[in-house]
Amino acid sequence: MAPVAMRLAAQSLSDAQPVPFWLEDPGKPGALPALTGTEKCDLLVVGGGYSGLWTALLAKEREPSRDVVLIEGREVGWAASGRNGGFCAASLTHGFGNGLARWPGELPKLEELGERNLDGIEEAVARYSLDCDFERTGEIDVATEPYQVDELHEVYEEIDRLGLADGLELLDRDAVRAEVDSPTFLGGLWDRRGVAMLNPAKLAWGLKRACLDLGVRIFENTPGLELVSVGAGMGVRTPYGRVLARRVALGTNVFPSLVKRVRHYTVPVYDYALMTEPLSPEQLASVGWKNRQGLGDSANQFHYFRITADNRILWGGYDAIYPFGGKLDAEMDQRPETYLKLAEHFFRCFPQLEGLRFSHAWGGAIDTCSRFSAFFGTAYKGKVAYAAGFTGLGVGATRFGGDVMLDLLAGERTERTELDMVRSKPLPFPPEPIAWAGIGITKWAMARADENGGRRNLWLKTMDRMGLGFDS
Repeated sequence: MAPVAMRLAAQSLSDAQPVPFWLEDPGKPGALPALTGTEKCDLLVVGGGYSGLWTALLAKEREPSRDVVLIEGREVGWAASGRNGGFCAASLTHGFGNGLARWPGELPKLEELGERNLDGIEEAVARYSLDCDFERTGEIDVATEPYQVDELHEVYEEIDRLGLADGLELLDRDAVRAEVDSPTFLGGLWDRRGVAMLNPAKLAWGLKRACLDLGVRIFENTPGLELVSVGAGMGVRTPYGRVLARRVALGTNVFPSLVKRVRHYTVPVYDYALMTEPLSPEQLASVGWKNRQGLGDSANQFHYFRITADNRILWGGYDAIYPFGGKLDAEMDQRPETYLKLAEHFFRCFPQLEGLRFSHAWGGAIDTCSRFSAFFGTAYKGKVAYAAGFTGLGVGATRFGGDVMLDLLAGERTERTELDMVRSKPLPFPPEPIAWAGIGITKWAMARADENGGRRNLWLKTMDRMGLGFDS
């Protein structure tokens, strides 16, 4: 980083608050009481992020008389569900390319289910009056290197060959810059309907209210400590009591699963983001962005960025930090060296916004798995279901995961449970120090590929053949 660019980046961060922008909201609901004593229910949902909230809501929609309890270790939406970028994608497979590589035969069905799932989210936003700034404006994958332009064309041609290109539009340099103006943009692929923008914390809080209105009993500051079989049902121990349930759905994602054999399938990755102060009318005009799409660049180490309801720009991604041993550590939620790097990249993308300052800078852990998209399963003879491994695309896909868990707990054969994606598992991550070394080599190789026209070296080609990967 050049000294001048570094100085400008540092100045832009001088007033940034080290907290997630979305969670610093005066409308944040108060915490509900913790569980004490023994509670009994038909369905216990563990986890108050999107996975747990959607599962509880869908369970009551399917069967209003079902007694549902949800426990959350801290407060609803405090973790990844409340501090992400607010991209709500239809894709269940972490993008078309990943889905085509892993499930080519059922990709049309997966795309259809993903679109229906996003439609379901949009319908729920309207039905329950979820005030979460929902805007179905789509997303543009932008090319910032010539080879990425060619790759976007190849992706579009493959999607079109499968008859799935409805709503997609290739943009040349002038067309993409007419949408959002950056001198680094060389082309783009606009998915007009497949992604919505929203306020992630407000979505979590709205789902919490909707669950309560339907009769879900929610206990906050109540972590699930131990899962055991109790007669024909299950029991979960908590700090001040326990829950006895006929069935249990686990939506704990990045946090260690109560089913221990599931833990080897995921690792935590720390992701970081910046939020600018609101743009002035002149600054907004210099960028354009009238159609308010989300954007992401096409590099392996990618940035994601979007505009908020009050015309701030969220800018995140690039660094994906894996802690040795997969240890979750709150101290890693802040990483000044990454913030400095992100700020410098921001002004390289938008030099016309020089002088704009960042109001918030934050990070946190998400879960990733080796196939980049969610996996599912049951334990304790079908009395427990789990979904995990959403790898940064869980804002939308967690609702689908909730439906899958409910199908599995009911023992039903549905179009979801018959999917190979649902019936198969990713390859587990190896033990330490092999995982640390392998992830480190993979990150280095991905950075080299970005620097060398996208050419993947032998290591990455081998990982591709094995179906292994690392992403955020």
